[in-house]
Amino acid sequence: MHKVLWKSLLGCPAMLGAMAVASAAIATEAAPFQGVNTLETEAASVSFDDIDQLNRYSNEGRRTRAAAEQVTSVSQLSDVQPTDWAFQALQSLVERYGCIAGYPDGTFRGNRAMTRYEFAAGLNACLAKVEELIATSVADMATREDLAILEQLQEEFRAELATLRGRVDSLEGRVSFLEKTQFSTTTKLTGEVIMMLAGATGDRATGADDNQIVFQHRTRLNFNTSFSGEDLLITRLQVGNSQQFNGLSGEGTLTNQVFGDTGNTFTLDTLQYQFPLGSKARVYLTANAGIWDDMANTMNPYFEDFDGGSGSLSAFAQRNPIYRIGGGAGLGVNYDFSDNLQLTVGYLAGQAASPNLGEGLFNGNYSALAQLTYDNGRFGIGATFNHAYFKEGQFAFDNAGFGQGFAGTTRANSLAKLDRVTTNSVGLQGYYQFSPRLALTGFVGYTDAEGKNSNAADAEIWYYALGLALPDLGKEGNLAGLFVGAQPYETSGDDVEIPFHVELFYKYQVNDFISITPGVIWQTNTNQTSDLDDVFVGTLRTTFVF
Repeated sequence: MHKVLWKSLLGCPAMLGAMAVASAAIATEAAPFQGVNTLETEAASVSFDDIDQLNRYSNEGRRTRAAAEQVTSVSQLSDVQPTDWAFQALQSLVERYGCIAGYPDGTFRGNRAMTRYEFAAGLNACLAKVEELIATSVADMATREDLAILEQLQEEFRAELATLRGRVDSLEGRVSFLEKTQFSTTTKLTGEVIMMLAGATGDRATGADDNQIVFQHRTRLNFNTSFSGEDLLITRLQVGNSQQFNGLSGEGTLTNQVFGDTGNTFTLDTLQYQFPLGSKARVYLTANAGIWDDMANTMNPYFEDFDGGSGSLSAFAQRNPIYRIGGGAGLGVNYDFSDNLQLTVGYLAGQAASPNLGEGLFNGNYSALAQLTYDNGRFGIGATFNHAYFKEGQFAFDNAGFGQGFAGTTRANSLAKLDRVTTNSVGLQGYYQFSPRLALTGFVGYTDAEGKNSNAADAEIWYYALGLALPDLGKEGNLAGLFVGAQPYETSGDDVEIPFHVELFYKYQVNDFISITPGVIWQTNTNQTSDLDDVFVGTLRTTFVF
């Protein structure tokens, strides 16, 4: 065995200490391993007398130490020069024995002080390399002097080496316990809880003045399952008591009020399976509660949070209302022409599970969507076409055929009550990120509705808006938003007032799991008429994610 290995180890402790950082950092990162259930993980841990001390020492200077990476040539270490006093020893350890590591930024930091535990961790790595060399070498066996030095080092650091081995045994025991008791090897649970205090005012003629201050909630549990690492099965359970305000149709609908009232009983919401098809396509199979924003890029960053509690206050400000036309079960495909250009096509049926006449996958309510988007991360734009059919009383901007609407005036959402309708809609939406803390978003859309039996339901509906987002305002994770636009409104007739929507909110990120969002919505020309009082909706929303 070449004696330079031992001389290098004994003569260059600073060098070996820096090498030891790699092994110590790896051990430190592995120690707080957590599985699905933290309590079970803690119960499975094995106690060793010196682990706390090892943790304390190995964490010294942790904020200034990055994870180390193995190097194969001393020239990879930018702060090591041939004139350094330990250069030759370091060169031998790196290039002849593969027994040293550097930092990701290409430095070695050989002058940093080390602890005995760090030295022991590095020594353990080199001893393993020595044993490998002894086991595989037949031409250059270790001398008696080499073995004596090896024995001396092992004896000197016996306690530290024993602690390291015990720590590995502890981790193995904890991992073994988790493998036997974990909830699932393929499924991750995520959740969101919204608690909201809100109130709305409006005109006596619509009944909006009868709204009381409410305290509503909604909880979603998402079971995200992957069988291959590239596919995803989404199973969402939902419970809540959130209800829309009286007399406001979709003009005052808040995000948690979308599909929110389950009578405090858990129900199945989204059930969807996604999987790649080749290297450029992704397929979406939706069996329940499918909506277009599940598969299409809505191009409304910061405001869009998929009917959750982290973006806009209103359902209107979340996305172009064209995405709320139609929903249910069906199929969608995304195809990437390039990293920035994508085509989305899909079909959703509102009564896909019903075998009754005039329903089913192809004879009931349905919608078909095609969208071409360009998105480079700073600028994005999407052009959308949506063709749909609804039975009498079931057209609305609400995805589910409720006939009530999550956006738009009562007049725009009541056309289908007159007749069965076919709708053709076009939309354009996009955003521009001026800086990490300033973004502008916007959309415009048009829907042409045609009655199947008469022209009583024929209508033209417009909607458009602009949004200004200020992320990280005051603190990382915060979000200030201003959204101004026109809710979907029907343009026939001589006296049509545009129902303008103004929304202002500020989300304060308490920590990684809790946010508080106060805000207000001001709605003019309720139901497209200036004869009614303006609507004001105020809310204080608290969101918990886990």
